[in-house]
Amino acid sequence: MAATKSLVIVESPAKAKTIAKYLGDEYVVESSIGHIRDLPKRAADIPPQYKKQPWARLGVDIENDFKPLYVVDPEKKQHIAKLKKLVQDSDELLLATDEDREGESIAWHLLEVLDPKVPVRRMVFHEITPQAIKAAVESPRELNRNLVDAQEARRILDRLYGYEVSPVLWKKVLPRLSAGRVQSVATRIIVDRERARMRFRAAKYWDVTGKFVPAGGAEFDAGLVAVADQRIASGKDFGENGALEKTDVLLLDEAGATQIATDLKGSSLTVSSVEQKPYKKSPAAPFMTSTLQQEAGRKLKFSTSRTMRAAQRLYEAGYITYMRTDSTTLSETALVAARAQIGRMYGQDYVPKAPRVYTKKVKNAQEAHEAIRPAGDVFRTPEEIAREVELDEARLYELIWKRTVASQMEDAAGQRVSVKLTGKTSKGDVTFTSSGNTITFPGFLRAYVEGSDDPSAELGEMEKVIPPLAEGDTVSCNDATGEGHETQPPARFTEASLVRRLEELGVGRPSTYASTVSTILDRGYVWKKGTALVPSFTAFAVISLLEQHFDHLIDYAFTAKMEDDLDAIAAGSARTTPWLKRFYFGAEEGQEAAKNGVHGELGLHAMVSEQLGIIDARAINTLPLGQDPNGVDVVVRVGRYGPYLQRGEDTVSVGENMPPDELTLEKALELLAMPSGDVELGRDPETDKAVYLRKGRYGAYVQLGEAGEGEEKPKTASLLQSQKPEELTFEQAVALLSLPRVVGVDPEDGQEITATNGRYGAYITKGTENRSLESDAQIFTITVPEAVELLKQPKQRRQRAAAQSVLKTLGDDPVSGKPITLRAGRFGHYVTDGITNASLRAQDDPASIAPERAHELLQLRREYDAAKGKTPGGGKRGGGGKRKTAKAKTTKAKAAKEPKAPKAPKAKKAKATKGKAAGAGEENADAG
Repeated sequence: MAATKSLVIVESPAKAKTIAKYLGDEYVVESSIGHIRDLPKRAADIPPQYKKQPWARLGVDIENDFKPLYVVDPEKKQHIAKLKKLVQDSDELLLATDEDREGESIAWHLLEVLDPKVPVRRMVFHEITPQAIKAAVESPRELNRNLVDAQEARRILDRLYGYEVSPVLWKKVLPRLSAGRVQSVATRIIVDRERARMRFRAAKYWDVTGKFVPAGGAEFDAGLVAVADQRIASGKDFGENGALEKTDVLLLDEAGATQIATDLKGSSLTVSSVEQKPYKKSPAAPFMTSTLQQEAGRKLKFSTSRTMRAAQRLYEAGYITYMRTDSTTLSETALVAARAQIGRMYGQDYVPKAPRVYTKKVKNAQEAHEAIRPAGDVFRTPEEIAREVELDEARLYELIWKRTVASQMEDAAGQRVSVKLTGKTSKGDVTFTSSGNTITFPGFLRAYVEGSDDPSAELGEMEKVIPPLAEGDTVSCNDATGEGHETQPPARFTEASLVRRLEELGVGRPSTYASTVSTILDRGYVWKKGTALVPSFTAFAVISLLEQHFDHLIDYAFTAKMEDDLDAIAAGSARTTPWLKRFYFGAEEGQEAAKNGVHGELGLHAMVSEQLGIIDARAINTLPLGQDPNGVDVVVRVGRYGPYLQRGEDTVSVGENMPPDELTLEKALELLAMPSGDVELGRDPETDKAVYLRKGRYGAYVQLGEAGEGEEKPKTASLLQSQKPEELTFEQAVALLSLPRVVGVDPEDGQEITATNGRYGAYITKGTENRSLESDAQIFTITVPEAVELLKQPKQRRQRAAAQSVLKTLGDDPVSGKPITLRAGRFGHYVTDGITNASLRAQDDPASIAPERAHELLQLRREYDAAKGKTPGGGKRGGGGKRKTAKAKTTKAKAAKEPKAPKAPKAKKAKATKGKAAGAGEENADAG
């Protein structure tokens, strides 16, 4: 009789590998490799029988209770066949996907597609440890259909939002743009902050700082706060227009501050009051998803996506609990582990009498998970983990460990001292204040200080000691200095502060914030200046359109209300179909309400149809800056080839790295006064023709002279890959125009060797032979012997030569255990573990591909090869193999023949193509 076998299905190969270690031989653990089906992403994905349906483009049957059309991912068909075979050979199926709405949805889709004839149970856990897995196997539950419905409602809503609104952006702004329920709100937040910076006008104010010494005491600092009983103005007293908003404050100028400082030097002041108060400071709650992203951004300088990738790897390897959670609660097991570790490491004085309980209610909190903490009933120290994981994971684990342990430690305690000093000057009586604090018991600060990587070093810096003083004491002013200040515009959002703002507004889910930030960066709505998020001019146009014509769709309260509605569906107190019907078609009273100005009641579909014809594309894509001295309007326009300035008939392109708040009217006039994209670098000494630096459609290039009637086209040359237009010198331009360079003659056969710059970089050629150079600089420096030696080397395709260099390492593969690398191959980028190669898909960005995605691609390739009867590593595959989904990219730009620099583009309407621009405007499916 055959032994009983239970099939366990999880999402990822890495997770499957870890869980398999904790289960016996009677269990087979396999991964679904992410989602196995979804709404169609391209027109080609729609089954033939549905293509003619009016709703096929949406992938949702809006006339039939919003029934979704799910299609199986073509890349997953081989893998699904394998899963079906495993189900047939099993006596039980355990669906062990993550315990959230997304995981519940994946489990449901597996159930629908696999159609198992054996008993099925839902296996859930929040950490991957032997104890947790054993408990999950022993206590399975049924699939929670309410959670599935909530996730399905979210998916359909995002599809309707994206597929209805995005085509409006294509027609009125630019092709290939997108709108999304959360991404558009996030973009609006960033644009609103930039608008505030553009409105801002700086104001100047002064204050005075003095150094004071009591008799026999230590020197301390104090700041001026009042003159003649009138408080002096500080930065908070000014509005964004630079004017004082309060009339009861004194604006101190440089002369007044200098006079006060001069009068005080060497004088005596009286201590008019001394206040001492004990204080206690409690630790922050353990991490949930959003606070982990924020703190990792502040302390580790991690982006949200980098944080979540590292957390995912830690979770799947069994080091931390589930990383997508809205909860700050710790289990009894965790409380015992934390308190025991505190006692061992810091002493019993640091262990509170009772465990701390955090009950903060998070707006739109999802299903109850535990807080993010070290896994297990004994927390492993950061030093132990650092020996087993990559650097990012080690640093993030240390952060999680510190926060968890500190959350269960005693309060920090100390004394706060506030001192007030009074004296006389020629400007009247003056008042100075100083405050200090001392730490009498560090408490949790021994383990963790927010914003610091070294708590022990920070403890001393957190203290400011004021010497013993009593009311009526006299202090001497050793020195006093007037200091000028200027108000600052509101700071731009960083990823961390944007996450905090989204959480405050209740917009979206913490589990989706990383993908939201990635989306607005990838779409070109936002770019980074250091860590600051700067909106593009395209983002201004998009948000302007949405505000004017679809205002409620990006209203913060409206978007947060959607989350409340989804929570109600998850709780079983609301149903999906009526909610979607109201959103898409509007309430029954919608038409009448719309007449009275209640726009949101009209419904998305009717609203788009109603607004499309009245949107003025030119006005939407125009941002006024002011008028020149002659009264002519100066504006920024969003054009097909990027933003540009216009003043009457004059136009000039605006650099992609120009922050909107820096493009003032004065800066615009300066740019318009410059030559139209051309810079004359000098005169060629041989021909006496001008040498120009010009900006073409495909980048900067240099040109010798101008074309006249009947004359040959002027000579042009592209810049080298290592050269920047703003740094190009006249000598470098002349050198570029001299290419190709004759290196010399091969002494063996008498053939000429030349060096030049091509579409793929620098190379040398001799007859029909050519070889790539290692660097651009070698074009001008390579010698005949060096060139001859290079030509003797075996010829390699450029793509294969590039493939030999590793572009990125992505950790170890959970199946083979070998390191995964990202490489560039003949047919595009691919990942490999040295045994199996897998091409990146069209949607995969080589710059940001995560290890988890590499695992998926490699596993899919293994399944494909196994189905074809190929052995691992077998078959003819150069750099990832030739696949229909990974076509070789072509480049329109020519190396030495650069087209004429285009005139400033005009804003044009873009035709929307039905069924294309897959996933336009949709939020990431990982809604958690």
